[in-house]
Amino acid sequence: MATDDRTARWNRNWDKKSATYDREVGFFDRHLFGDSRQWVCSQSTGDVLEVAIGTGLNLEFYPNDVTLTGIDRSQKMLDLARARAADLGHPATLPQADAHHLPFDDASFDTVVRTFGLCAIPDHTQALTEMTRVLRPGGKLILVDHIRSSAAPVRAVQRFLELFTIPLGGEHFLRRPLEHLRAATDLAIDHRERFTLGLVKRVVAHKTATT
Repeated sequence: MATDDRTARWNRNWDKKSATYDREVGFFDRHLFGDSRQWVCSQSTGDVLEVAIGTGLNLEFYPNDVTLTGIDRSQKMLDLARARAADLGHPATLPQADAHHLPFDDASFDTVVRTFGLCAIPDHTQALTEMTRVLRPGGKLILVDHIRSSAAPVRAVQRFLELFTIPLGGEHFLRRPLEHLRAATDLAIDHRERFTLGLVKRVVAHKTATT
């Protein structure tokens, strides 16, 4: 019951945050994240799944020839994403869903994308496992997120912020998703880079062929 109450509280927080999300994230895009959205989307091909698509800030950067599906747990975020997709003339299937239990068959997508959202998924390792499950052999997993900084003073600030952001919205700043990807037996890492005081990590991996 406590877990359900916590999840409901986090969902209400993200629904409420949808009204100001674009403005808040726009600041970080300009000053911390650089061209990360373009970098991720430009590498997407075929049937694409974006996990935690939010308000659809990535939509304008996807190639026109991809078939896009995006999920999010916040209905209000998805409403904004649907409006943005319509304005851009970029068709997308946008169901409400949980990243821990993706409602898709194994090997359904050529590319799975996640930008700046693993921080707010309660069990990010379970979500990464699900993302890998729905990838086709040879398919690409493309991630960019803010992570545990390589600079000690910045990590201290991150720890302080988590005292408030985790209870309020389940948002973490000290996660290191690359450790999970390295341990996965069905993924091979093709590219990784880190910048902005070690705060931002970009990763491309592919799903190895199954026998």
